[in-house]
Amino acid sequence: MDKILVVDDDRELGELLMEYLGGEGFQVSLSYDGKNGAFEAAAGKHDLVVLDVMLPGQSGFEALKEIRRTSSIPVIMLTAKGDEVDRVLGLEMGADDYLPKPFSPRELLARVRAVMRRRNGPSDPERLTVDDLEMFVRSRQVMLDGIIVDLTSMEFRLLEVLLRSAGQVVSRDKLFRKVLERSAAPFDRSLDMHVSNLRKKLGPHEDGTDRIRTVRGEGYLYTLPVS
Repeated sequence: MDKILVVDDDRELGELLMEYLGGEGFQVSLSYDGKNGAFEAAAGKHDLVVLDVMLPGQSGFEALKEIRRTSSIPVIMLTAKGDEVDRVLGLEMGADDYLPKPFSPRELLARVRAVMRRRNGPSDPERLTVDDLEMFVRSRQVMLDGIIVDLTSMEFRLLEVLLRSAGQVVSRDKLFRKVLERSAAPFDRSLDMHVSNLRKKLGPHEDGTDRIRTVRGEGYLYTLPVS
């Protein structure tokens, strides 16, 4: 049974989510402030965190920063409706996905299941290799020039899709479907933020050229190094 930690000071919402997600086969724990939530999330006892941005004492962003110092546990941020700044900041800091309030429990359930599917990944022992980058699909590990690169579940899935089509443009629509498991919506920058985070972690090729190139109006391309 997958274990979910909900960090939100809205106790009524927390009880509702505990009942709803519990009925869908998840074990749910509740935390009502950022500091304790970050501690619980990093303790390794949960499989996913639902983290509200607005929390007493320590904000959701500060809690996320604490979590990411030691853990790559999937995190879904709860943000204010229409607040793009919060959504972008959360994704930049390593959140896997976000959901604006108010939302239906069914919508959160869909996001949780999508993130968990990406986290668990396929069961085959496949290895993808492009120049100095290696991806071990089963163990969910990425190595760049022999050094392990710490990626979130969303970043891992994004990189996997790009590597499988290395040297070819992958459309934004396909990336939304394969990575975020939803259709692209107007003004939804979540995919772009995950690409940006991935670029920062991987850096350019040894010759200084971009690993992941934006093809305007089409999508993204994992480039092959010039031999």
